[in-house]
Amino acid sequence: MAAAMVSSAGGLLAMLNEPHPSLKLHALSYLNRLVDQFWPEISTSVPIIESLYEDEEFDQHQRQLAALLVSKVFYYLGELNDSLSYALGAGSLFDVSEDSDFVHTLLSKAIDEYAILRSKAVESNEVVDIDPRLEAVVERMLDKCITDGKYQQAMGIAIECRRLDKLEEAITKSENVQGTLSYCINVSHSFVNHREYRHEVLRLLVNVYQKLDSPDYLSICQCLMFLDQPQGVASILENLLRSESKDDALLALQIAFDLVENEHQAFLMHVRDRLPAPKTRPVEAVQGVETFTAQNENTAGDVQMTDETPSQTIEHETDPVDAVYAERLTKVKGILSGETSIQLTLQFLYSHNKSDLLILKTIKQSVEMRNSVCHSATIYANAIMHAGTTVDTFLRENLDWLSRATNWAKFSATAGLGVIHRGHLKQGRSLMAPYLPQGGAGGGGSPYSEGGALYALGLIHANHGEGIKQFLRDSLRSTSVEVIQHGACLGLGLAALGTADEDIYDDIKSVLYTDSAVAGEAAGISMGLLLVGTATEKASEMLAYAHETQHEKIIRGLALGIALTVYGREEGADTLIEQMTRDQDPIIRYGGMYALGLAYSGTANNKAIRQLLHFAVSDVSDDVRRTAVLALGFVLYSDPEQTPRIVSLLSESYNPHVRYGAALAVGISCAGTGLSEAISLLEPLTSDVVDFVRQGALIAMAMVMVQISEASDSRVGAFRRQLEKIILDKHEDTMSKMGAILATGILDAGGRNVTIRLLSKTKHDKVTAVIGLAVFSQFWYWYPLIYFISLAFSPTAFIGLNYDLKVPKFEFMSHAKPSLFEYPKPTTVATANTAVKLPTAVLSISAKAKARAKKEAEQKGNVEKPGIESGAGKGKAMSDEKEADSMQVDSTADTTVEKKAEAEATYEILVNPARVVPSQEKYIKLMEESRYVPVKLAPSGFVLLRDLRPHEPEVLSLTDAPTSTASPAGGGAAATGQSQQATTPSAMAVDDDEPQPPQAFEHASP
Repeated sequence: MAAAMVSSAGGLLAMLNEPHPSLKLHALSYLNRLVDQFWPEISTSVPIIESLYEDEEFDQHQRQLAALLVSKVFYYLGELNDSLSYALGAGSLFDVSEDSDFVHTLLSKAIDEYAILRSKAVESNEVVDIDPRLEAVVERMLDKCITDGKYQQAMGIAIECRRLDKLEEAITKSENVQGTLSYCINVSHSFVNHREYRHEVLRLLVNVYQKLDSPDYLSICQCLMFLDQPQGVASILENLLRSESKDDALLALQIAFDLVENEHQAFLMHVRDRLPAPKTRPVEAVQGVETFTAQNENTAGDVQMTDETPSQTIEHETDPVDAVYAERLTKVKGILSGETSIQLTLQFLYSHNKSDLLILKTIKQSVEMRNSVCHSATIYANAIMHAGTTVDTFLRENLDWLSRATNWAKFSATAGLGVIHRGHLKQGRSLMAPYLPQGGAGGGGSPYSEGGALYALGLIHANHGEGIKQFLRDSLRSTSVEVIQHGACLGLGLAALGTADEDIYDDIKSVLYTDSAVAGEAAGISMGLLLVGTATEKASEMLAYAHETQHEKIIRGLALGIALTVYGREEGADTLIEQMTRDQDPIIRYGGMYALGLAYSGTANNKAIRQLLHFAVSDVSDDVRRTAVLALGFVLYSDPEQTPRIVSLLSESYNPHVRYGAALAVGISCAGTGLSEAISLLEPLTSDVVDFVRQGALIAMAMVMVQISEASDSRVGAFRRQLEKIILDKHEDTMSKMGAILATGILDAGGRNVTIRLLSKTKHDKVTAVIGLAVFSQFWYWYPLIYFISLAFSPTAFIGLNYDLKVPKFEFMSHAKPSLFEYPKPTTVATANTAVKLPTAVLSISAKAKARAKKEAEQKGNVEKPGIESGAGKGKAMSDEKEADSMQVDSTADTTVEKKAEAEATYEILVNPARVVPSQEKYIKLMEESRYVPVKLAPSGFVLLRDLRPHEPEVLSLTDAPTSTASPAGGGAAATGQSQQATTPSAMAVDDDEPQPPQAFEHASP
């Protein structure tokens, strides 16, 4: 009671001066209870309390009590360092389980201090003295979290404090070890900034995974890929493939598909080469298996039979178990080489292609032939729009128009075929044969189309170049024409991406040393592509040559190339980054910005962000500032929500280069997300006063909005209309017109079936995609590099596969309104003629006439009257008529939509393979009692299916496979058939304008 009525701590403080220890103890314990209230008064007596703590004649408990009291006073005074040191002196009296601000604040302070000391000790390999009392507090905290069942909290503290022993304890003691492990993997990717330490954490996780009764091999293999341990992955795959259980074999195939999604070509090749061959494998045996599977490809018998029958074909030399292994091994090797997934993706993109040729036709008609930039942009847009679909109808139908391209435009037009046929590995070379150099140094064709064809081959075989590397090397060696060398270097770099092949490097280096500006630029980029992420010594060789040469083009190519070599190396690249960013040459500093962005790509590392922001506001070169802001997009793509916030001020900079960089940074990091904040930031930039800023903003907006439907964000429709308006406006600047044309292509990329994805589902960087966007952003200097954006395209598909890697037909559900994720509606004929909408100069007299007409119309309630107008007004009336017409078409559509909307289903049944856009993934559910069950739950991508009713006959989808991989003529024929339906109406529309109003009346009359 007395304590509750105390109005001053003066009496208790006076007791501290009493000689008797029990009085001092009484005073200390009471002051400790009252300190929250009377700390200002107690603070005057801190020296006395400190002396009590230091008095060794006092017993332990009293000294600890004095320390705790002083700690609390210092806490209220804001002196946290002093507060913590006295709290440590309080020993067990500092209760980590107490739920107070004082304890929470000091614990976080203690953990931070301990983490800093531990990091310093590990990183510098020096002995750092750590106060044992501090260690004891942190351990008490960790033990408390584990005993309270707060495992995630314990893991977070253990990771931050580098206590892997406690991390393992927290994981193994948790109820759901699998869930805890996957949480831990996410934490290590998101919050562990030091690469070496992250690898230590992952090694620990692999050990814990392997000790489990049923190891999660999918996660183990992902960790091993991060650790670059192909042997471990190969051993796991071999065990699963040799297993008697068919489920294990399906799991092995699923692991292979998941690894391929990360696009690490060199690693996949190492895994493939380490898979042991079956014992005694005669040639006849392999042919037997192949012919057998070919004969039984479409039969749906008992799957058990398929396993045994090949062993009958194989004679006495191979035992049946190895025959099954041989068959499974062939499948896994096909997946690891990328051929299987590429083939299935090709079939999907071809069969689901929904690109709108009418849009391209409109662009083509509105672009002036004299404007070569817009002419080329249309060709780029077409290639992007049909990326990977193998549909080159637009090019075939416009050969005359296409043939007007000269020089580098011809190079780009030919290279565009590589984007359209991307992944056509088997027939890539025969497709490009008409354009390729025909033996010897000069084949008689245009060097531009020959160079473009070699670049196209690289785009077709990007990251899967085993079959084409030698041909490209021979082409590079056998020519001295710089344009052909340019194409061959780019093609070779793409085909051998990240393989660090010494021989190829030497071939490219010899081109670089010819000191030809055009070929040298491509050679510099190509070296970077070849050495992606290897952090090799060769980077210093490239840097030395960049200092020697006089050609800006070569320096720029090398600067980007050097940046590519340190991709993903984080602090391992700091020395090189420091060297580049301090260089006097702004072009090398510009490369330094890319090096910073790529070395820390996807890490959201604070140090990297700080450095880039520093250069963005302080460098003297506009190029460097622009690139510094743009590089933020690469650092932040794993956390896209942050980017608009970080660059919002930069997007309002007085410097247009910085604004452009901000737009592309948002485009890169928020690509395919449809993030509302990103769209809001880009909207004002699309109508910026500077033409190239508008261009960047339009391209970035398209990247953000790719695969986002108008139903989920109305701004998508408005943006499409804005693009059309810019393209049709004769007075628009060429730069922003080019941006609008490219943006139109990106919005409808890959037949409206691909998005831009920089992270795989397992949160691993998609190397090819990141590199693709990095080189694409270089199009500021060199337009043909626009095609690199196709490397970042990822199909938005769910493709379920059975044991034979065929696509069975089965249904699953999307638990959302179909309109949210449907394809954009095809453009109507009226839009093809919107050129008429552009009004001529409006005279003041016509304005009066218009006002008078409007007044009459309002009086009579009829809009059909304002036909009596001057010439200028007549043009407007015509355009109004057109708009009314298109509105009528739309309004009829709208009424049907409204009728539908009343009864619009809340779900949609999808049939394998199906288009599933990223925002739709969370709504995907499997049907109950479905015949097929996935090996792992995944809403999109390649998913291996377990057949629960193997005795029933199977119905396969994608049986029209041959058409997509037919010869170009065949593919083209199929495609022309497809497109003729789309283009006949537009042909009518072009021929005569008049019949359209009556059509609308016909519509209304019934």
